Amino acid sequence: MTPPRADAWATVCEFTGSESLRRHMLAVEAAMRAYARRLGEDEDDWGNAGLLHDFDYERFPDRHPQAGEPILAERGWPAHIRRAVLSHADYTGTPRRSPMELALHACDDITGLVVAVALVRPDRDLRQADLRSIRKKWKNRAFAAGVDRDEVTAAAAAFGVPLDDHIQVVLAAMQGIAADLGLAGG
Repeated sequence: MTPPRADAWATVCEFTGSESLRRHMLAVEAAMRAYARRLGEDEDDWGNAGLLHDFDYERFPDRHPQAGEPILAERGWPAHIRRAVLSHADYTGTPRRSPMELALHACDDITGLVVAVALVRPDRDLRQADLRSIRKKWKNRAFAAGVDRDEVTAAAAAFGVPLDDHIQVVLAAMQGIAADLGLAGG
């Protein structure tokens, strides 16, 4: 049996002090839940994978996500969620096979670009952003330079979703939790 979301959030809070990293994990969780709904998958499993994917990064940056896997196992997280967490980082050597694994990889970096678009808006309101504004910023590789556009494009393709559709799904999911992300305007 999969532990409840409250356990995932408690683990995130225990291991991660950075509010921005916690918000990143919330954004990925929202995107993963949106895809689970679209695909008829287990929304809690997918959401928990998104929420937990970077829980160990702050404490173990040089061994992330491998350092977190035994912690998650000890806390009762099932193998398919642990494997999704391991597979989201290219350098682990864990190939992505399941739809959950492919989705997690596809959702991870794009959330950073979506947040950056909201942060440069005068109102800092993610709910007012749209696909067009994100695609405009997408073209400027100096904007949110840490987001590897080629990687995002390849991840969306591997997941089988056209890039614009992928951006729209992630954006809509994040807009639904804009207040939790600190991006509901001022």
